[in-house]
Amino acid sequence: MLKYCLAGAIALASVATHAQVAQPTPIAAPVASAAVLRVGTEVPLRLSEELTTKGKQLRVGQRFHLETAEPVVVNGVTVIPAGSPAMGEITDVRNKGMWGKSGHLAGRVLFVTVNGRQIRMSGAFDDKGVTGTAGVVGAIALVPVAGFLMTGTSAKVPAGSIVKSFVDEDVPLSIAATAPPPLAVNATVPVAPLPAK
Repeated sequence: MLKYCLAGAIALASVATHAQVAQPTPIAAPVASAAVLRVGTEVPLRLSEELTTKGKQLRVGQRFHLETAEPVVVNGVTVIPAGSPAMGEITDVRNKGMWGKSGHLAGRVLFVTVNGRQIRMSGAFDDKGVTGTAGVVGAIALVPVAGFLMTGTSAKVPAGSIVKSFVDEDVPLSIAATAPPPLAVNATVPVAPLPAK
């Protein structure tokens, strides 16, 4: 009986030893790396609507919509996807007028929104219509009153126009590292045979 008890104890000790060897090595959790979207990073934007002085509807302070034309990538990760919404503001408006005066408009980019966060941007653009000065000079030479009635053209920036803008603040990013593939673990545990009776 003692002989079988000793044999059983040796077999159990052998199983325990083999079981410890076969335990999988714990996989470290992926670590998030710190990165920064730097001031001055270029972000091309596309105007979502037409802006024009025609009809005298445009006002200083009026906001307009844009969207990112291309993704912005930091450390191989897209941090601002293409199509992210952006907002701009009209800073100057001059409507076309008499004596060949052309229309003029100017605007600036305010921010881009990514995952509910507004990222401050800088960038400006302007456009002016064609001045009718040559026509006015010719008209005045022939009929002085005609120059008074001549006007320039309205300023217009069509929808789809690309506006160059830049990140205006450092934005800290937390980019998650990709998890390594799981290790293959041998599920079988070798068992020492029991001694023969």
